[in-house]
Amino acid sequence: MDKILEGLVSSSYPLPVKRVIVRKVVESAEHWQDEAQCQAMFDLTTRLILEGQDPFQRQVGHQVLEAYARYHRPEFESFFNKTRVLGLLQQGYHSLDRKDVAILDYIHNGLRLIMSCPSVLDLFSLLQVEVLRLVCERPEPPLCARLSDLLSDFVQCIPKGKLSITFCQQLVRTIGHFQCQSTQEKELREYVAQVTKVSGLLQNIWKAEPSTLLPSLQEIFAIISSTDASFEPSVALASLVQHIPLQMITVLIRSLTTDPNVKDASMTQAFCRMIDWLSWPLAQHVDTWVIALLKGLAAVQKFTILIDVTLLKIKLVFNRLRFPLVRPGALAVLSHMLLSFQHSPEAFHLIVPHVVSLVHSLRSDGLPSSSAFLVQLTELIHCMMYHYSGFPDLYEPILEAIKDFPKPSEEKIKLILNQSAWTSQSDALASCLSRLSGKSETGKTGLINLGNTCYMNSVIQALFMATDFRRQVLSLNLNGCNSLMKKLQHLFAFLAHTQREAYAPRIFFEASRPPWFTPRSQQDCSEYLRFLLDRLHEEEKILKVQSSHKPSESLGCIETSLQEVASKTAVLTEAPYTNDGEKTLIEKMFGGKLRTHICCLNCKSTSQKVEAFTDLSLAFCPSSSMDSLSFQDPASSLNTPDGGLLGACPGPSEEPGIYNPAAATFVYDSVMNERMLGSPPAEFCCTENTSVPSESSKIFVNKDVPQKSGGEATPSVTDLLNYFLAPEILTGDNQYYCENCASLQNAEKTMQITEEPEYLILTLLRFSYDQKYHVRRKILDNVSLPLVLELPVKRTTSFSSLSESWSIDVDFTDISENLAKKLKPSGTEEACCPILVPYLLSSVVVHSGISSESGHYYSYARNITGTESSYQMCHQSETLALASSQSHLLTRDSPSAVIEQDLENKEMSKEWFLFNDSRVTFTSFQSVQKITSRFPKDTAYVLLYRKQSSTNGLSGNNSTSGLWVNGDPPLQKELMDAITKDNKLYLQEQELNARARALQAASASCSFRPNGFDDNDPPGSCGPTGGGGGGGFNTVSRLVF
Repeated sequence: MDKILEGLVSSSYPLPVKRVIVRKVVESAEHWQDEAQCQAMFDLTTRLILEGQDPFQRQVGHQVLEAYARYHRPEFESFFNKTRVLGLLQQGYHSLDRKDVAILDYIHNGLRLIMSCPSVLDLFSLLQVEVLRLVCERPEPPLCARLSDLLSDFVQCIPKGKLSITFCQQLVRTIGHFQCQSTQEKELREYVAQVTKVSGLLQNIWKAEPSTLLPSLQEIFAIISSTDASFEPSVALASLVQHIPLQMITVLIRSLTTDPNVKDASMTQAFCRMIDWLSWPLAQHVDTWVIALLKGLAAVQKFTILIDVTLLKIKLVFNRLRFPLVRPGALAVLSHMLLSFQHSPEAFHLIVPHVVSLVHSLRSDGLPSSSAFLVQLTELIHCMMYHYSGFPDLYEPILEAIKDFPKPSEEKIKLILNQSAWTSQSDALASCLSRLSGKSETGKTGLINLGNTCYMNSVIQALFMATDFRRQVLSLNLNGCNSLMKKLQHLFAFLAHTQREAYAPRIFFEASRPPWFTPRSQQDCSEYLRFLLDRLHEEEKILKVQSSHKPSESLGCIETSLQEVASKTAVLTEAPYTNDGEKTLIEKMFGGKLRTHICCLNCKSTSQKVEAFTDLSLAFCPSSSMDSLSFQDPASSLNTPDGGLLGACPGPSEEPGIYNPAAATFVYDSVMNERMLGSPPAEFCCTENTSVPSESSKIFVNKDVPQKSGGEATPSVTDLLNYFLAPEILTGDNQYYCENCASLQNAEKTMQITEEPEYLILTLLRFSYDQKYHVRRKILDNVSLPLVLELPVKRTTSFSSLSESWSIDVDFTDISENLAKKLKPSGTEEACCPILVPYLLSSVVVHSGISSESGHYYSYARNITGTESSYQMCHQSETLALASSQSHLLTRDSPSAVIEQDLENKEMSKEWFLFNDSRVTFTSFQSVQKITSRFPKDTAYVLLYRKQSSTNGLSGNNSTSGLWVNGDPPLQKELMDAITKDNKLYLQEQELNARARALQAASASCSFRPNGFDDNDPPGSCGPTGGGGGGGFNTVSRLVF
């Protein structure tokens, strides 16, 4: 029968004829055949299966073999024995190589036919050894896929015990050698299918024998971390990732990132290759593992690896976005890589040139998934452009390409960036390591206390949070300069962009410290602020003069010495600035003008003078029960840029009285003085011989009374401002020298603000001089701080002969100098236009302590950008109506109080920050309001209010124009390079510290110190949870830090 079959398959008979005869041969298997005949038939069918020249011969071989094996099982069991199987696996079959897939197919089929025979157990034992040997020979994907089919059907052939671990490891290594040379879709699909079969086999083994999983994963890492340049592991290893239980992420990443035996070079190589796995089309969870490793490395502060890998692979990940199959995973990895790489724009700028082409490509492909994907991509791009603004030439094409897609809010962008930074990653993977010292969750940077420098830190943070001022400083072109403004710009840039939790402002401190300030000793923050603004103002004035002679010199390119500033501030400026373009930045942002008007009560002649100011000092209102007493009046002192150096430090002859500034807000009736003086608005300013009503018909405030020591009702900043602006009678020692009368006379003094500043600085005079003990004592009275402040401004169109200047502090009650020497007779004033200018509270500097010789400074602040339309709409309809409806100072029951309450409610959802030296935390306006009631020694001292108007101040830039993407101006290259360099240095420092701690982690005890202060401790306390410290001093003299 075998001869017939052999002749048939090689004959030229038609195929139908051959099929009929083959059917007869198959039917003959049902009849008895001797052993030799069966043996001959098995040999023939084996040859047809393995060496058949066409599919028909191979098909015939399978049909006849299965028939004879079924009906002649003992004979087939004798034929298909260990020797034959071993020979096939080790020597092949005639001309057929032993690694041919047909060999494994034949054995696979034979095992099916002999499955019920006892001898199959011997074959299983044999195959357990042979499949391990075969895998060690690194078979090609087709053979390995056939082997996987065989072992999946006959799990008895899989090595057992320790050999199973070895088998899995070798199979993993075999996958690592897979390569597909073809680029044709059909071949690629076949290749992917083959790899999928092999990975499926490993999955089954891992499930059946869990002990094989970890060694397999170790083998995977050993392969991908190899630094052998002659071997590049296959991306096919990605197919294994989907079979690793996600529950093992934590333990595996912790083991991987904290293993001291894993060198940085190996980790970098492994990480790069894992990112390459994103190209594998059917792999799942690759992005999950890559992101987990990114977070794990950040948690143990291995920033060098993160930087290297990101820069090497960011473009590859971006390019994967073009392929729909791997797009979701690639976007997840790209987002994390970009959002966490916050110390430098380098990574983002590597992909910027390719963003526009990708957007256009996705918009034109017409796929629904592409539209949803573009929304996610554009959100990511907006976040990065916000974080690294200052590159309009790079970003403008991108903004144009994505203009039709929604833009995330600034709050959302900040939240995303804060949560994604490397320094914000939780160190949950290394619980015994100390907490990361990256930026707080607020995204703001603290200032390190350099030794009793909290007075500077609190002021700098308040100025930094003055958004318009910060933007103006950052926008100045000061490259190559060494001025104080350049140092302030440098400090602001680092506060905005450093990765450090807190920045040490050593250079700025040394440059800005007043000469009379003793290092490492307590100082007055108001005095420092006044000096700082003075110096910046004078420095710019000098440079403006120099630049007029040397046009090539730009603003801020020359450093002025302290002596130069001191000498120039002693001289009053002759010609006033009348054009905003001629004003200095300090004048534009903080400069206002105040007119002082004195009327002699004897001859009714008047004199007036307009002076510039940068801050107003508000005294506390006197107690009504002590009106008969008197004290030195401090309320009219003005602090100005030109005169701050002379007026900042009290002289030995200073009269007892209140000395220092503190913070306050106010409301004032714009028509009060008109009613008191009995003249219409158009003729408000009195001249010589102008008549005034009798004293009995006026309401005067006698300021010559002692300061109140306490009161039932809490005074507000409104009360303090009313007291400041109220008319005052100059009598007794304070009599006015009238040139018309040529003698000292009783007089009436009034003050009016004629030009409001963009930022209003108010200082509360909280320190009074105790003559008995010769110390300055602090007034601990609580003052309510309104969120909305209306500043009464009497603008005038012209003055005929009015001298105005940036002058030193003027105390109109100073008995050491005749007031007539300070004020000159004035001409006629034209029309007055009383208005109420709205201001919003921007920041509050708080002093914590019981005297000026001890305590601590910290500040509350918030970002204010743009306008509050709800307030303006209400305010515009009220401004002029108040002039005719009220004849007294505005009280807390005015319409503005209702508006303020509305804003306070809205403020619940807005961000306030508490800046306490190196610590920055979120807080609320309610905390600001209640600070003194909760902690009696903590009182508001300096306030910054921002003018609310229909324009964005002086910026002149539209954040939507693409030039200032995040609202702040582009940084100069010199600044950006310095920040990038310092950020990289910081990450390296953190990494070195983390490695040092890791070496001690095994023996060190695990401790936890919460970040934040208990509500039972004031934020300005000096304890472990307080914001002071950092100076390293433990002496009695360390009172203000």
